[in-house]
Amino acid sequence: MIYTLTLNPAIDREYRVPEIGFNSVLRASETRSDPGGKGFNVSRMLAGLGQPSTAIALAGGKAGEWLEQELNSRNIATRFVWLDQGETRTNTTIVAGHDHIKVNEAGPQVSQKAAEELFALVEGLVKPGDWWVLAGSLPPGLPTSAYAGLIRLIKHEGGMVFLDTAGESLKQALSSGPDWIKPNDKEAADLTGKSDPAEALAWFKESGLTNVAISLGKDGVIFLDGDKPVHLMPPTIVEQNPIGAGDAFVGGMVYALASDQSPEDALKLGLVCGAIAASKPGTDFGTRDEINALLKELDA
Repeated sequence: MIYTLTLNPAIDREYRVPEIGFNSVLRASETRSDPGGKGFNVSRMLAGLGQPSTAIALAGGKAGEWLEQELNSRNIATRFVWLDQGETRTNTTIVAGHDHIKVNEAGPQVSQKAAEELFALVEGLVKPGDWWVLAGSLPPGLPTSAYAGLIRLIKHEGGMVFLDTAGESLKQALSSGPDWIKPNDKEAADLTGKSDPAEALAWFKESGLTNVAISLGKDGVIFLDGDKPVHLMPPTIVEQNPIGAGDAFVGGMVYALASDQSPEDALKLGLVCGAIAASKPGTDFGTRDEINALLKELDA
């Protein structure tokens, strides 16, 4: 089983405008709303690959109810811990051609009671061999050690963890032994002090983490094959909205890893899933047919 954990979900709202201008009224030609939050996006990518997953989240208010309904309508199982007060946030993206501005809300306050319910839910679900994707920012009220504690719990029960977060949360979680991490080049540099991604990979290895994929955006991904850094490039696409492409990458990787594919094949599938997501409007993901066609092109 694959579980995704989204501690700070959102409604992703996109507005398409002819051009972005300040101190003026922007008139949207198109609008759309999608379930947002990194873990939700991974579950949506897995659904596109035909892989069931369960999306776990902290949620609140009418926005949280809308997210649950939307995910269920897409055949994604959900297990939400409901907050006593506050609304799940809305993140807004304004897109003009290939340019965009994204504004993320902080999210509602999480009580100690809700945090304890979340840990109890995870402990009751995890089984040996399950994959858990812990992804995204932490909402107000949760300590930066939250991911570290969740990883220790999951690993103790025999689960596998793919962690995709940044900053202090990532730093504190490293010693808990996640099976894979996926910082981007800036996040890796901020944590390791190494601006060269290859040197950052070496730093992670010295810290005991060998399964590290550093994403380079349009320039693909770099990882270690033994002691050798390997750089993989993504397929060529016409970009529309890159929001969610990194989560699609994680979804492709976890799908492959859970299917016992090699790390390199997992990374290739992740690159294809991410490229297709970036080529679509809104926060949208590829179908199995689209993925298979582009994967053949990447391997050609």
